[in-house]
Amino acid sequence: ELREIAARHDFPVVFKGSVDKANRSSLDSYRGLGFDEGLRVLARVKAETKMPVMTDVHEPGQAKPAAEVADCLQVPAFLCRQTDLIVACAATGKPVNIKKGQFIAPLDIRHAVEKVTAYGTGGVLVSERGSTFGYDDLVVDMRGLIQLREFAPVCFDATHSVQRRQPGEASSDGDRTMVAPLARAAVAVGLDAIFVEVHPTPDSAPCDGPSQLGYQDFERLLTEVRAIDRAMGQFRPGKGAATR
Repeated sequence: ELREIAARHDFPVVFKGSVDKANRSSLDSYRGLGFDEGLRVLARVKAETKMPVMTDVHEPGQAKPAAEVADCLQVPAFLCRQTDLIVACAATGKPVNIKKGQFIAPLDIRHAVEKVTAYGTGGVLVSERGSTFGYDDLVVDMRGLIQLREFAPVCFDATHSVQRRQPGEASSDGDRTMVAPLARAAVAVGLDAIFVEVHPTPDSAPCDGPSQLGYQDFERLLTEVRAIDRAMGQFRPGKGAATR
């Protein structure tokens, strides 16, 4: 269904699934099926849907087996300074999506990008997912999208950017009503991709439900950002429509 929704609005789509969510807040947080079983399920998704797939990698030793299934490897935000991990992902020859840590200035992620380009040939993408604001909140500085584009293609993670924590709680809260406004603003600035977590029934999702979109809201968002991108393309010298 995601593929059909995206096709109706002229968007190519990549299915991203975490085969093992190692960066959980607590022992009780949902982690997934485990690395090996998660890869098997991801391979089945790829075969049955014909969509390219992406997964995140948390340890250098996971990069090679993950690359046998995934079309793109993702470096999690909390690990975006881990040289061995980034180099291992780059060495697979697959594209690498680096999630910019909430604690890193946009221009400083350039060093992580250089690690990929030094050891890999598959290309690199940087994802903006907000910056730490106090202890338990995130803000998105749209100036960062412009700075990131100086040295890498840019993706905006519209759903992780609206996460927020309640002090002492074991899992993240979020505000899905902010997903569309932030996504619209980011697309107006200019992007190469947009990242959105989608679930048939977000309130029953095993993790990150408060920040996810249902299918209907997802399709409405694609309608909006496609219209914005087409309208703004004329104001981007030499760029044209930027959201692919």
